[in-house]
Amino acid sequence: MEVDERAAMANEENKSGEQKVAESEVETFQSDLGPFVVAAETTRMPMVFTNAKEPGHRIIFANDSFLALTGYTRKEVLGETFNSLMAPGADPTALSQIELAFEGKLDTDPEISYSRKDGSAFCASIFISPVRDNSGDVVQQFASFADITKHHREKERLRLLLEELNHRTQNTLATVLAIARQTLRGMADEEVVDALEGRILALSKTHSLLGRESWDRVSLCKILDLVFQPFGLHESRVSRFSVQGEDVRLQPKSALTLTMVFHELASNAVKHGALSNDAGRIDISWKVEPSPQGDQLRLRWQESGGPPVTPPTHKGFGSRLIQRDLAQDLGGQVYLDYEPTGVVCEIIMPISRGPVDEHE
Repeated sequence: MEVDERAAMANEENKSGEQKVAESEVETFQSDLGPFVVAAETTRMPMVFTNAKEPGHRIIFANDSFLALTGYTRKEVLGETFNSLMAPGADPTALSQIELAFEGKLDTDPEISYSRKDGSAFCASIFISPVRDNSGDVVQQFASFADITKHHREKERLRLLLEELNHRTQNTLATVLAIARQTLRGMADEEVVDALEGRILALSKTHSLLGRESWDRVSLCKILDLVFQPFGLHESRVSRFSVQGEDVRLQPKSALTLTMVFHELASNAVKHGALSNDAGRIDISWKVEPSPQGDQLRLRWQESGGPPVTPPTHKGFGSRLIQRDLAQDLGGQVYLDYEPTGVVCEIIMPISRGPVDEHE
């Protein structure tokens, strides 16, 4: 018991020493950067200054806005390390980003979870910048805090709403599929029923993909994988498929429309084209080209090695869907040619570039 008391007293004395050093640094700091400190004290932006010459980025100044945000007193904050006030279980990635920001090696402002004195946490975007002396050496850093807690809560609320919407959409599509199946059984050819089911399932899977991406842009390569999966073609993709093009991310409407285009093309290839035998293959390539109206995606679907192709005497539902309805949805052009060596489909559509997550 006595040992614990002595240790506690030693810690308190050590902390008191650090507090005195911090308070001394504040006085020097205020005298050296008088007008700047006055501005920092009166701004509504929560702000702290840290000592750049000691490890841990110890706080040597905190303005009233920061104290109001965190609930701490100035005495409780001075001398503490910058990370000591972070919420328990802080993300290691966030900690490393903060260190990079202090070193001036981060292009973006890190987001962290900070603790208030009452134990509650708030999310903040941190802007860190160096303070240099007359010689150009970094002697302090100042960090300003933008409270984004409400923004994060709103994002979480929207995420939950999207999950509910996605769930209801999937239920609706499943209901439509069940009604169509029951209605058409015995009234239409089995091939027609299977075709309708395939189209609805293709839409359903793309809706799921968009749901996972919060209805943001989705990868073109992921859409192709999604379309080919029901046909059991993944295992033979290396030998029968060629996909070339820098991956791009598509808006939800374009993603849904291209899903239907690829589904119709793949279905036709399995029934009549390059995938109806063991020798055929499909080459898919695309590139993004500049145009006076903006960037456009030029995509080509080329079949080869299948049975000889003859132009159909009349356009089926799939052809009309691709060339008329889906082309209109894409806001571009879709050309479908029945060349003797294999079907060729070329799609030209406007596109706005979006980054692809390399870890997807």
